[in-house]
Formats: sequence, C-alpha cells, structure tokens
Amino acid sequence: MNENHITKISDELRLRPEQVRATAELFAQAATVPFIARYRKEITGSLDEIQITDVRDRLNRLEELDTRRVAILKSLEKNGHLTDELKDSVLTAETLAELEDIYLPYKPKRRTKAAIAREKGLEPLAELIFKQTGKNMQAEAENYIDPEKGVANVEEALAGARDIMAERINEDIIARTALRRLFNSKGTLKTTVAADMETKGAKFKDYFDWEEPIAKAPSHRILAVRRGEKEEVLNLSIAPPEQDALKMLETHFVKGQEEDSKQVQAAVTDSYKRLLSRSMETEVRLAAKERADTDAIKIFADNLRELLLAAPLGSKRVMGADPGFRTGCKIVCLDRQGQLLHHDTIYPLMTAKKDAEAISKIKSMCHRYKIEAIAVGNGTAGRETEAFINAIPLSPAIPVIMVNESGASIYSASKTARKEFPDLDLTVRGSVSIGRRLMDPLSELVKIDPKSIGVGQYQHDVDQTALKKALDDVVMSCVNGVGVDVNRASAELLAYISGFGPMLARNIVSFRNENGPFKSRQELKKVKRLGPKAFEQSAGFLRISDGENPLDASAVHPESYALVDAMAADIGCSVKAITQDAQLRRKIKISDYVTEKVGLPTLNDIMQELAKPGRDPRKKFETFAYAEGISKIEDLKAGMKLPGIVTNVTAFGAFVDIGVHQDGLVHISELADRFVKDPSEIVKVHQKVKVTVMAADQERKRISLSMKSVPGRGKSKPVRKSKPKNLQDLKKLKYQNRPFNNPLAELFRKNT
Repeated sequence: MNENHITKISDELRLRPEQVRATAELFAQAATVPFIARYRKEITGSLDEIQITDVRDRLNRLEELDTRRVAILKSLEKNGHLTDELKDSVLTAETLAELEDIYLPYKPKRRTKAAIAREKGLEPLAELIFKQTGKNMQAEAENYIDPEKGVANVEEALAGARDIMAERINEDIIARTALRRLFNSKGTLKTTVAADMETKGAKFKDYFDWEEPIAKAPSHRILAVRRGEKEEVLNLSIAPPEQDALKMLETHFVKGQEEDSKQVQAAVTDSYKRLLSRSMETEVRLAAKERADTDAIKIFADNLRELLLAAPLGSKRVMGADPGFRTGCKIVCLDRQGQLLHHDTIYPLMTAKKDAEAISKIKSMCHRYKIEAIAVGNGTAGRETEAFINAIPLSPAIPVIMVNESGASIYSASKTARKEFPDLDLTVRGSVSIGRRLMDPLSELVKIDPKSIGVGQYQHDVDQTALKKALDDVVMSCVNGVGVDVNRASAELLAYISGFGPMLARNIVSFRNENGPFKSRQELKKVKRLGPKAFEQSAGFLRISDGENPLDASAVHPESYALVDAMAADIGCSVKAITQDAQLRRKIKISDYVTEKVGLPTLNDIMQELAKPGRDPRKKFETFAYAEGISKIEDLKAGMKLPGIVTNVTAFGAFVDIGVHQDGLVHISELADRFVKDPSEIVKVHQKVKVTVMAADQERKRISLSMKSVPGRGKSKPVRKSKPKNLQDLKKLKYQNRPFNNPLAELFRKNT
C-alpha cells in the first residue's frame, strides 16, 4: 500500500490517515461500498457511503497517475533520457499535468518545424540567440547558411532558430505552469455562430455571441455550448487576453532590447500562438468538461436516487394500464408478487358501445382478480384514461394512481422482458412494468438502463464511463439500503446486491426454482459459486421472511448472530421475543457486549434492527391526484394553482408534471421566495409540490410555473456587484430574468 497516497487522500478529504488506510485495505479485499459502510464501521471510524466512495475514486485516480508514471519512466529509459534528477522529478510529480510537462521535452515527436531546423544544423544558433548576449545576429546567422542543408540565406537561418526556440519555450515547465494558471484564472469562454447556421442552429441562438469567464461558467452552459460546437453551429474558444499571456512569457524569456532579444521575442509570440495557446486551451477545455461532467453526473445520480427510493405501494393486487387511443388501452392484472394473471385490451373514449364494453371488462377484472389498486401510465391518453376509470363505480378502496412510465418501452423491448414474457406484445409487457412500478419502483426500475429513465441533464454529452459508474453506485446503494427478499427478487435486482453480479444472481434464481424458497441465509452457501467472500458481502442485505431464524429477515449480519443469541440468553428469552418486546430490549446493556471487533456503532445498528427487523427505509406511500378538469395544455390559465409531481431537477430549475402531458418548468428564480443557488436544495424528483401557472404557450407547448408565494415578483438572484457596463452585460442580466424563454431549458427539452 502506497503510504504517500494515504497521506494525500487524508489531507484532501480531511480524514484521519488510519481511516483511509483501513478503507483501502478493505477495498483490496474486494469489499464493496455498501458492505464497508454498514458492517465495518469500527474499522473505518464510521465513514459513510459518500466518504468511502470518495476514498475509492481518489485511490483509483492516484493509481492511474502511477500507471502513467511507470510508462513515462520506461519510455525515458528506453530512449536514453533517464537521469537521477529526471527520475526524481517524475516520481514526485503530483498531477497528471505536471507529469506530462516533465515528459514533454523527451516525448517522441512527429517531424516538427524545430526537428527540421535541427536537421539543418541550426540548434547552436538557437542556443546562442537564446542566451541574449547582444551579439550581431546577422553576422552569426551567416555562419549557418548552407544551401545543401536547405538554409539559403540569413533569414532562413534565423527562422529555423526561432522554430527551435519556440519549441523550447513550449516545453518550459515554469512557463507552462504560469500560463496554465493564467488560462484558468483569466480565460474567457467565447462562442460565435458558424457561417450560415443561424437558421439551422436556432436552438443555440443565445450563444451566437456569448462570452463569460471559464472559471465561472456553470456546468450546464459548458455542456450546452460544447453540444453547439459538436453540431457545427457554434465556434468555441477559451483563452485569456493575448497581451496578458505574451507579457507574462516575455517577462520570463526576453532579457533585453538587442537584436537577439527581439528574435527571442518573435519566438515567444510564435510559440504562444502556434503551440502554447492551443495546448493550454485543450487542457482548460478538458478540465472544464470534467468539471461540467462531475456536476451533471451528480445531478443525475441525485435524481435517480430519489426516483429509486420512491415510496412503494407494497404487495397489492394491481391492475396496470398502458393508455392509448387508436390502438386501445392494454390492461394487465397482477398478483401480490407482481406475477401476470391476465391481460386484455379495451377501447375507451371512442364510442358509447366501446365505452360500455371497457367498463364491463374493468369491473369484471377487478372483481375476478380482487384488484386493490389501479396503475395508469402517464403517457398519451393517460389523463383521459385515468378520468374514464375514475368514473366507473368501483370500490372506493381501489385507488387509481398515475405512474411515470418513462423507460417502460425500453423494458418492453429488452432481453429481460422477452425472456420473462416471450409470447406477449410489447405494450402488454409495458403494462406489466407500469403495474409493478406502483408496487415497488426499485425492483422494477433496476431492469432498465438508468439513462433511459429520464432524470438527468445532458446525459449524452458527459463521459459515459463515469456516468455509468456513478449510476451503478447509486443503484447498488439503493438496493442494498432497502434490502432484498431473496425468495422473490428478480435476477436483475439480485445482481446489484453487494458481492454479487449477474452470474451469481442467475445462480440464486436457478437454485430457488429447482429447490424451492430459501429457508435460511446459511442455505445460500449451497448456491453454485457463492463462496465465503460473496456470502460475507451479501448476506446482511438479503432477507428471508418466515425463515428458520428471525434474524434472517433483518439487516443483522450472520457474523453477529452469536452476539444476539448471547443478549437473548443473558436476559432469559428467545431472539424472537427480543424483536417483539420493547421491554425486553430495554434490559440489554449494549456496552457489556463491546469487544475489539464489535463497537457501539455496530451494536446500536443491531438494536435498531431488532426493534424493526427488515424495516423499509423508504417513505410511506401516499396517493396523489392531479387537478380535476385539467388534462391538456389548453386548459391552463395564468394564475392557476395546481398540484404536481417533480419529474426532473436540473441546474437551472425543475420540471413538474401537472397532468397535461407536458411537463412545466419552474425556473430556479421561481423555486422559492429567497435566492436559490442549487435547485436540489428546494425540490427532489418525485416530490409532490404546489405550483402556480405563469404562462402556457400552446403553439410551442411550453409551460412556465412558479413555486413562489407571489410568482414573478422580486426575482431571486444575488445582489449584483456592479451595474451593466455594456450591451453584453445587459443581455446577460436580461437572460437571468426570463425563466420562460430560458435557453438551457429549450436545449434540455429538445435534446433529452
């Protein structure tokens, strides 16, 4: 284990070195983040999942840096450049940029202008000029005229020498470090419209002439202009004022006013414009993109967590409805385990005869399959179907609930759905998914690629590997945080359990199908390829209801069973009795059970679990209803106050479903009566909110909403430090105050 890494990470994350070291050792033993956070608190000093994930990611970055370090040392040694001093520099470099700067002068290059000049024998002349001793350059250059080598005159000799000096300036570590700092602090992001793209690229209109400091550019704007550049609508550049950059370089390299110094000055200008500015801009672009990706991925991950942990209805007999007009509404009936019992198609809202047939079928299915709730997809004809079913005289105990069907079509066409329902139509599979989402959102949504659920911003523009890793972390965290009934869970859900993967998940399902339900956690050890390590990592997150041991239904890890048995024996009762009687639990003095391996954090977790074995951390399900009589955008009027559900949270606001088939935007300036920097401070995905309609554009299908007590009044923004100085500043100020026509919202709506 690299102790330098431990020290560096502990300093960066403000953790004790022993915490970082212990966490790193657990990762080296193939432990997962959920397992470490839940069952190894004494070892890590009770680090939470976020801290543990940060340690893991930082370790990975440092290991990548070390891998690059080794590759550079091998290259230097192979090409005969490695010296003790150079080796020390490589070994002590703390960032990838610093490492690459050290390597740059020795990096194998293509045939550059400087290389060609060296072939012509002009390096001694370049060295002489660079010293700036005041010698006559014309006279010195004449000594290097050699037509056979391609140097026909003095000017060609001096030009070649300047090429060599320009490359040397480009490779100077001090100059690159200072210039990098200048680009980061004073670099300006500028965009202009490409020739003849004004009409085709209208959605990027607000960036046809845009300028702002790169250090302050928000992530969503960086991703937006990069998309505009990718679509060849925008020209994008990032640079500080050129005179500032040249002045800094000249101060470093130019030593006088003589002819040789003027040659160096010319080389500085050439080096900056041809080499350094491009190199630095590439670096800054990559750094800005990485920062933007990090912010966007965090938003996506936070939204996904809220959606996955949405309150479940629970084990109920559910009717699922996938609405439709011309093709009809696909209806399915599911048992309390989500198994398909029946499916049919109705054609409501067409003719009186078909309405009567649809009503008869729904009433018959509700009676026959003892339906306890009806889930209606919120897609096309969703509100109309909801209203139609609500008008049927069914039992008041059967709620009709709208369900977000985003991604249901992805599941319907997936390999998982085809395997589960090989003989059913895509729309029937979609209805099953809608019904199951109501029962348990987490169990159903894990079957879909998180990117298809629709709770991110610019998800196609960010680093896809980093996005997948972050979203997989969220799904794993949610699945393990809730726990899984091993006798009911699908292979897709089991695959996210700590220590498992697709293969082990399939093996568990196969074993369950062949041998019947698991009766104890210990029986899991009989599953093919489920060894001691996988059992240790997974057992605490798997639940077995009505098993041989009451602790198998809880989050108490099997490694602590003996401890709980000792507690029960000491107060003269059974383990089951402890879980049922609070008076008995109060008799347990947990400090008596502290050992070298088990401390108070774990003991407190055990006591909490004994109080509510296998408790679901998700919120209790609450029914929600949209406003009656409001089902399409034409029904909206300014000033209406309506209930809604947050469907997506972005950096510039939140999108809210108010039941009209088109989500409305609550701009960040309309989220609260106070200034809001981060929308996630105010709203979460799937949160129920009250909004006021500010405007509804029927032609463009744009809805502007507010959550303020007085919509549109007193725009929520920080106090400006100075008045607008020019048209550009005024334009930016105007942009901040117009939520309805927000360009980022426009891009988001059109491209996600």
